[in-house]
Amino acid sequence: MKILCTGASGYIGGSVAAYLVAAGHQVTGLVRSQDKADAVRARGIAPVLGTLDDADILAGAARAADIVVNAASADHRGAVLALLDALEGSGKPFIHTSGSSIVGTPARGERSDAVFDEDTPFTPSSARAARVALNEFILSYRDKGCRPVIICPSLIYGAGHGDKADSVQVPYLIRLARKRGNAAHAGPGENIWSDVHIDDLVPLYALAIEKAPAGSFYFAENGEHSMRELCDAINRMLGFSGPPTAISMAEAASEWGEGTAEYTMASNSRVRAKRARQLGWTPTARGVIEEIEQGCYRE
Repeated sequence: MKILCTGASGYIGGSVAAYLVAAGHQVTGLVRSQDKADAVRARGIAPVLGTLDDADILAGAARAADIVVNAASADHRGAVLALLDALEGSGKPFIHTSGSSIVGTPARGERSDAVFDEDTPFTPSSARAARVALNEFILSYRDKGCRPVIICPSLIYGAGHGDKADSVQVPYLIRLARKRGNAAHAGPGENIWSDVHIDDLVPLYALAIEKAPAGSFYFAENGEHSMRELCDAINRMLGFSGPPTAISMAEAASEWGEGTAEYTMASNSRVRAKRARQLGWTPTARGVIEEIEQGCYRE
């Protein structure tokens, strides 16, 4: 199959593209620079130079493909519109990447007991309302002759298989721990995120391409942990004694940016991948604590 993958030089998109290349597909990747083009070409991906604002380039690449995987941005409405309009009436799959922070709310490091599966109603925070609206727009194209599917990962960990090796939360915490000589979390660190290994997430894309009905939405998770638990594991991995440190939200914002501190590092995002498992997805990779202590983060 001919597959267009946006974000082909990124963490998720690069890993998905590598998996699809290994499976024998012809993968074309949207990249923003010649350096990125050279990097993905070395991995067997045919580069297309352009950005998410280049509607004509996106549309042409989508029409030339049998399948489109959008892994560059969860929020770029213009790119989504260009890709979906090009696929309208074709019956082709469009696999879009969202993120489980859509169910999260600022918690300043405090725990929430709210847990969501794909059928649980929720009201998004103001910071994620536009993303939820975009998700609904994407799924509406099930009535326009293509096969839109959304995959919504939780906290992703593990080494990527493309040009970008690192995800977000765990590497952020590790870098801060190395800088401070002790792991640190925003606020009390009791906030909980569901998590999923990149090696488990990528096969879900392939499964969705093969089997997901039009209009499907899938959370991706295989467990959950508090930020404090992650920081405890980081201290053990780095050989730092004592408990991790609580930093203020102001310190967290200074370190990671206000939006990332509030909605990525100090929020709760607890989801259950009910529909993905019903589809036949069976995650088997090591858990995040084991990965931190014994896996790629020790290297």
